Amino acid sequence: MKKHLLWIALAGSVFAATGANAMTKDEYNVAKEKISADYKVAKAKCDTLKDNAKDVCEKEAKGMENVAKAELEQNYKPSNGNAKKVAEAKAEMSYEVAKEKCDDMNGNAKDACEQQAKAQHEAAKVEIKRMKG
Repeated sequence: MKKHLLWIALAGSVFAATGANAMTKDEYNVAKEKISADYKVAKAKCDTLKDNAKDVCEKEAKGMENVAKAELEQNYKPSNGNAKKVAEAKAEMSYEVAKEKCDDMNGNAKDACEQQAKAQHEAAKVEIKRMKG
């Protein structure tokens, strides 16, 4: 969990730094290609893992790609709607990764883990609904 939060913070800081100035179409295209390349590298790292660790890694990689794409759109064309999409992508990634991590558990622990993941996801959705956009 801490690992993917670190990735979110890192991706957010990279895009925040580039978002200070208006992004050109060329910069946008380069950033989009970098996101795709970063995803392929992250996915390849997952291929060295096995079982549920591989599944968790793949969910994190895909989630990071989706968050980075949403942040790129927000930086390229800032709007309340794009800000909302960033929040949605982050919430979805957190939920998918958390659910996948629950698969390593059994019985009541797994049920509790899944319920907590769902509760956090529902709380995030409530916050997103409050956003304008």
